[in-house]
Amino acid sequence: MNIVLWVIASLLAAVFLGSGLAKLVQSKDKLASSGMGWAEDFSPGMIKILGILQLAGAVGLLVPAILDTAPILVPLAALGLAIMMAGAAIVHRRRHDDLKMITLNLVLLILAAVVAWGRFGPYAF
Repeated sequence: MNIVLWVIASLLAAVFLGSGLAKLVQSKDKLASSGMGWAEDFSPGMIKILGILQLAGAVGLLVPAILDTAPILVPLAALGLAIMMAGAAIVHRRRHDDLKMITLNLVLLILAAVVAWGRFGPYAF
């Protein structure tokens, strides 16, 4: 199960690294026109904050465990990302967005919750 948690955490880190970087380097209009219609409902500053939080979560999923420094940050990062995905699913639902967006948010939420459960519980570092 330890290997499964590492794989899930690595996949999540890759997803959130890419998503966070996109939010930081692209303009609000570019994000909205590329299929992220939700960006229209947020200020450019808030979008940048979401990007920073996603980058921090991606780093927090792997770096503390790899360096064996403050490994408690791994499940905390996973929990934070799970909460963020719950919020994202709510935003997509309220906007009446495509069901696949909500499903993707819920899948990421579940994967992050599995990492949080495993690293807080039976497979802690």
